[in-house]
Amino acid sequence: MSGIPTRMVVHALVREDGTVAGEELYEVAALLGMTDQQVRLCVKRLEAEGRFTVEGRGRRAVLRLSGAEPGAGLPLVPEVEFVRHAYRQDRGLEPWDGLWHAFAFAVPESARAARDSLRDALTGLGAAPVQGGLYVTPNAIGPYVRAHAAELGLSEALTCLSTRDLAVGGTSDPRALAERLWPLPEIAARYGELRALAEQPAGPGRADGLAHAVTLAAAFSAAMLPDPLLPPELLPQPWPGTTARAAASEAWAGLGAAAPATGPRLFRLYGEALA
Repeated sequence: MSGIPTRMVVHALVREDGTVAGEELYEVAALLGMTDQQVRLCVKRLEAEGRFTVEGRGRRAVLRLSGAEPGAGLPLVPEVEFVRHAYRQDRGLEPWDGLWHAFAFAVPESARAARDSLRDALTGLGAAPVQGGLYVTPNAIGPYVRAHAAELGLSEALTCLSTRDLAVGGTSDPRALAERLWPLPEIAARYGELRALAEQPAGPGRADGLAHAVTLAAAFSAAMLPDPLLPPELLPQPWPGTTARAAASEAWAGLGAAAPATGPRLFRLYGEALA
């Protein structure tokens, strides 16, 4: 998998004590196709932004996570609750109750930023747009949507309802609706890439294992974050997401077992997410 930002590699290599070893950073970045110049510029930017302090130079440097950036490293790890729900679905522990949950809102242009934030929250939670200001999902995300709307001061503008009778443009069959409203082929393709990567063995060296872990984490997020996590009852079977997540879990277990105790906290974070 290509296109991993250099700063993502820095965050991924943060150890439990909040530091990143310069030598390890440069070695892993090189294995991921990044030049020393890219790494140096990235470190300078992170230091200028106040996200890290830097002691020493180049490969002998030690980057120390700023106290103002407690969540650094987390962009590579989807929300634990989200990941666990996916694996519960894979095990058949989250059957669909047949309800569609709909959310509608009408927000004036004067509150455009709040409107966009509510829309982004809905799509981030897996809801699909049906038409202007109307979103649906088979998942019970109501509490999250209402809480976000309240934070934005949009509670009065939000309408929530649930129904077993949903038709969009004459389509009412649940599986056909899912195929119509969500880009299932694109989601499946991303999971295909994740599975292929998860089934590749890591190289023999410590840096090889770290580079593979960073790449796997990036691919896992790339596949998971856009996934609406539709119930299995609405998906083609076998669903690539199920097999890819199983492969990723197995690969991550192997990488974590081989990682030294002083390795990046990314291993602990993924261990918690996949527990």
